[in-house]
Amino acid sequence: MIDIGGILLSWQAAGIFDYVLPFLLIFSFVFGILIKTELLGKENKGLNAIIALAIGALSLQLDFIPLIFRELFPRLGVGLAILLCLLILVGLFIKEQQKTWNIIFSVIGAVILIVIVIQSFDMFGWGGFGFFGGDVVGWVVGAILLIGVIVAVVMTTSSKP
Repeated sequence: MIDIGGILLSWQAAGIFDYVLPFLLIFSFVFGILIKTELLGKENKGLNAIIALAIGALSLQLDFIPLIFRELFPRLGVGLAILLCLLILVGLFIKEQQKTWNIIFSVIGAVILIVIVIQSFDMFGWGGFGFFGGDVVGWVVGAILLIGVIVAVVMTTSSKP
């Protein structure tokens, strides 16, 4: 009997998560940027692929990139889950699409992203919120969310005739 956990453990042992997936992600980003910007022309897709392949392979030469991905992407998943829950909860109570809510959720998403990046950097000793006492992140995020909700309620009630 094969289970998902066993498959994931074997992939981890084979280095799929540490080398193959980061390589594919970096290769895809570089290749996409080169194609979209047409930096080397429209006809040079082969050259774009070789450059993306070289950059993807060189980025894995040290264990730095897999370590960043290992720290950053699980936190990013949690941040996206929080943002999705907020969107669902607001969608339950607000029927009409308003530009204000788009701006508010953009700001909340930016704050979540900044907190995730700072916390990920803290794991490498590059700074973060740890020197304030650790609980500051929760207070900052909570305060920003509270201010966002207050602003949204005020703007929603003031826009009605």
